[in-house]
Amino acid sequence: MAQRNYGFEKRQKELARKQKKEEKKRQRALDRIQNPGDGVIDTPLDGPYVPPEDEPQEPPAPAE
Repeated sequence: MAQRNYGFEKRQKELARKQKKEEKKRQRALDRIQNPGDGVIDTPLDGPYVPPEDEPQEPPAPAE
């Protein structure tokens, strides 16, 4: 009985994974070209959270 070539199988998995990753990258680039304003965050992520004016604010809890 022949032995399995695990190195070949591993390489094939790596190539398939790389190809899938490249396809996702191309699809994301295509989506960005077709919809340039969608999914872009205009606010910085490192500041405190400020809820929008239409979102109700909860009053602070009373100190005990």
